[in-house]
Amino acid sequence: MQSTVNYLWHTDDLLGQGATASVYKARNKKSGELVAVKVFNTASYLRPREVQVREFEVLRKLNHQNIVKLFAVEETGTSRQKVLVMEYCSSGSLLSVLESPENAFGLPEAEFLVVLRCVVAGMNHLRENSIVHRDIKPGNIMRLVGEAGQSIYKLTDFGAARELDDDEKFISVYGTEEYLHPDMYERAVLRKHQQKAFGVTVDLWSIGVTLYHAATGSLPFVPFGGPRRNKEIMYRITTEKPAGAIAGTQRRENGPLEWSYALPITCQLSMGLQNQLVPILANILEVEQAKCWGFDQFFAETSDILQRVIIHVFSLPQAVLHHIYIHAHNTIAIFLEAVYKQTNVAPQHQEYLFEGHLRVLEPDLSAQHIAHTTASSPLTLFSMAAETPKGLAFRDPALDIPKFMPKVDLQADYNTAKGVLGAGYQALRLAQALLAGQELMLRGLHWFMETLQATCRRTLEVTRMALLFLSSSLGAERFSDTARMPDIQELKRVTELRSKLRDVAEVLSRLPHNITEIQTNLSSLSSELVKNRDQVHEDRSIQQIQCCLDKMHLIYKQFKKSRMRPDPSCVLRVTDEEANSVRLNRLCTDPC
Repeated sequence: MQSTVNYLWHTDDLLGQGATASVYKARNKKSGELVAVKVFNTASYLRPREVQVREFEVLRKLNHQNIVKLFAVEETGTSRQKVLVMEYCSSGSLLSVLESPENAFGLPEAEFLVVLRCVVAGMNHLRENSIVHRDIKPGNIMRLVGEAGQSIYKLTDFGAARELDDDEKFISVYGTEEYLHPDMYERAVLRKHQQKAFGVTVDLWSIGVTLYHAATGSLPFVPFGGPRRNKEIMYRITTEKPAGAIAGTQRRENGPLEWSYALPITCQLSMGLQNQLVPILANILEVEQAKCWGFDQFFAETSDILQRVIIHVFSLPQAVLHHIYIHAHNTIAIFLEAVYKQTNVAPQHQEYLFEGHLRVLEPDLSAQHIAHTTASSPLTLFSMAAETPKGLAFRDPALDIPKFMPKVDLQADYNTAKGVLGAGYQALRLAQALLAGQELMLRGLHWFMETLQATCRRTLEVTRMALLFLSSSLGAERFSDTARMPDIQELKRVTELRSKLRDVAEVLSRLPHNITEIQTNLSSLSSELVKNRDQVHEDRSIQQIQCCLDKMHLIYKQFKKSRMRPDPSCVLRVTDEEANSVRLNRLCTDPC
């Protein structure tokens, strides 16, 4: 046990460890309140005095809901080590969230937006106080769950932070390799002597890598074998990246560098959000400081995203749910254009249903007149145009299942279990999206049929009224005024008109039969749609996949536990089974 005057902790309750300090979960001796204490080690005292006290001074200056609070600065009773007493975030860091197999391919859209909002707000507070963090990464973004169950993310670890105005530079090097600006990487990692000075935009590069990691579950710049295996290629990827590219990969040893200008297809973010996010990533992941955005533009563009509202649109031609990001003050014409960019259905061909009724959207009106939508209650888009739409695009999750190792290796089998579980969760999300799309498609088609039937009924009523009118007109005496006899030309025109009216009446007389036949066919189609919807409701594929995932998760947890605390008996059991990975593979295929 260790303690200060007011706080107590056990060294087993380690939350994190760095080069100069360790962070522990502690309690207030009087109230029992949980806090986090950062205890500095001997190496930290080898730094210059001004560097040692810098973190205290920075934290005392900051006060924001998206920055971990500093409660006190105390000393341990025996060694007189400095201790920072800070707010305890019980849900770990953003890194721990991303390391969970559920998020192997990135965060869900709603959670990503929470991360974006919190990081932008926290960074904005730092810049208002002229603070540069210099070590932005998922591990330094803590997660707290609010009273309503919502995530709150907070920036932490200000050991490398210092005061720096927008036009000031610094030459000292701090940070974590994968998130480090290339200029700093060159000197800190490659140990190349250069006289470059660095500005506040180094934080923007780290934010760009962090946001890409949060959106995709992977780092944007990956040489063959990983960022820490081939550091020279890592540096090449970041410095040779073409303008507009947001990721670079080397897929084989000594192979070419491949560039990406969009987020991967496995990403959980909607195309609507991706269209807004990618330009931001492209402009903050710029090596040359002259080309990189400044914080003012970064805050303006990210705030623009966060201020937009989401209109959910289900495209019947594609069977795909779209998220349309627009401002509430935009016109409906702007909304229709945004729909066109995602669906390829031109504004003049767009027709909408909402909750079974036709929804006419006047282009000149404000977007506020669009109904409030949700993912389960979207606007349903249909089109009479002859375009061939592109449906739901996805990557087969089976392609992301790692290879099973032929021999027993606890670390390798843990990684395999984690990779298979991540692919399993991706398969579950895909199945849920396909099933939800099928439900929305059948419901939309049912409404479309109902609309056609209502149109047929109205057409039939108008046709019958027209026939009655024509019958009475054709049977009426045309010239009741005997005082005036019509001339030959007038008689001829009247005869031609009566002949045309008879032709129209004959055509209209056949329409009721045709309309009735169409109604019968529509009723039959509607009945089939109802049967198909019932089949969708009876589909148990989601439950079966979830059952498999539950079993896989138990195996993954056992591997995780064994990896942290190796148990010889566990190794023997794995050997007897000829590797737990085989068992894992079998569970993936067993029916539930």
